[in-house]
Amino acid sequence: MIKAGIDQDALIAMFSEASAKQGEALRKAVSEATLRALQGRELTLDNIKKVVKNVAEAASTGVARNPAPQIDVEGLLGKALGGIDAALLQAVEANRKALEQFVAGGVSLNEKPLKDALANIEKMEDVFFGAIAKASQAAGPLQGPWQGALDAMKVKGSATGLQATQTVEQLMGQAQTMLREGRASGMRAAQAMLDSYAALASGVLIGMSEGLQAGTKGSGGTSAGGSSSAAASTPAPAAKRRAAAGSRRR
Repeated sequence: MIKAGIDQDALIAMFSEASAKQGEALRKAVSEATLRALQGRELTLDNIKKVVKNVAEAASTGVARNPAPQIDVEGLLGKALGGIDAALLQAVEANRKALEQFVAGGVSLNEKPLKDALANIEKMEDVFFGAIAKASQAAGPLQGPWQGALDAMKVKGSATGLQATQTVEQLMGQAQTMLREGRASGMRAAQAMLDSYAALASGVLIGMSEGLQAGTKGSGGTSAGGSSSAAASTPAPAAKRRAAAGSRRR
């Protein structure tokens, strides 16, 4: 069954047959499936929420059907979270690349489309966690393992959340530099792009994925769901990031 661009039957089958030894392969499969689904729609928070929810539901169904004795349910669900996180990390990067095109042209981040885009980047981790929490409520006996896996990720923070914080800081710094240099852009020239920002970010995400796939074929590198950011492998606690973001706003 294809739902929200996701082959749920394939994911269900993978989780129903997965063992602890296959955890990393499972994480990569979830990342790639999530990324493909995100590429098939505008990169809005609502669409991200739907994709994450559908992936989580497929994982729940598959794990519930897994006949393996003494299976590490929370561990498998943790791999699912890791895969989704890796895909959303790419979504944050796509937003950064799209926004940089406007900032480089001197467009102010106070313009509503860009201001909204920045706010959405900051909310992406909350949307991720919220969608998982909602999906887990309908997972019956798996609600506990889902909550355990989610709590573990919240303690260390997601790669998505860390990258989002760094992206906002970087873009604000670039915008201030452009302002100091006196560069300004006529909004009339940029308006068409601003009006379709989510579609632009989605196009950037597709291009990023194609580039990563080409690199993988040539060098045997990481999968499309992987992260090239060394910092993303050691994300800081979400609470500290939000506190830092709050102090910047003040």
